[in-house]
Amino acid sequence: MLLKSLILALQGAIVGTGAILPGVSGGVLLVAFGIYEPMMALLSHPTKSFKTYYKMFIPFLIGWLLGFTLLARAVEAMFNASAPVALMLFFGLICGTIPQLMKDSERSDAGRSWTPFVVTLALAYFLFCLLEQGRTAQVQVNAMSFVICGLVWGLSLVIPGLSSSSVLLYMGLYEPMTAGIAALDFSVILPLLLGLAITVAALARLVNNLFEKHYALISRLVLGFVVASSLKIVPTQFESAGTLVLSLVCFAAGFALARYMDCAREKQENA
Repeated sequence: MLLKSLILALQGAIVGTGAILPGVSGGVLLVAFGIYEPMMALLSHPTKSFKTYYKMFIPFLIGWLLGFTLLARAVEAMFNASAPVALMLFFGLICGTIPQLMKDSERSDAGRSWTPFVVTLALAYFLFCLLEQGRTAQVQVNAMSFVICGLVWGLSLVIPGLSSSSVLLYMGLYEPMTAGIAALDFSVILPLLLGLAITVAALARLVNNLFEKHYALISRLVLGFVVASSLKIVPTQFESAGTLVLSLVCFAAGFALARYMDCAREKQENA
């Protein structure tokens, strides 16, 4: 039980750390660590689901807070020093969880085709490419724009693969939002939370119901978004051969850590 709680806290810290990095989707990390479905269930039916999942969410949220407040700044500094190294670390973490995600989906319905996964992967990758190539929009910064930030941030939790930070960078709202959060400016934080709550209230129950009724299909659609989003963060340019080597080492370390956490959690659940 202690090992499982420590793993959940570590996973929460990783999600909290990656929450503010451009290109990294919070929803993808939630899926990768097996938190996405319980999160949707909790948001859809808080009273009923809390009794089932509180042992999972308490250590996870503690880790998330530590990651968001302490580790995120260190990773952001790492990102600024060498973006390829930081991105390859997160790419390794996500890739390390994909075998278990595919295994879980296959176990739920081995006879179902993987065509939805392939189609979703291709369409999502195309969509992300279009978004990346778009020109930066100019949105006036005011209370309503921060509500929009919350709506987008909520979508990135409910729709794995959608990077809220990338969308907000495109809209020109990412820097004002992060600056307001860092300064504890409630004229930024309160509209942001309102937008987040609206998205969650509107979509979380729908997603949870789809998982309950069509788990194999929805899990493969989600996995397609996860893989497409992950491919988009892979760096294609490296400053030097040393940076390339360090990036590969970070990828391997992230992959190994994710596999270890999955294997340890599975042993705990089967014990």
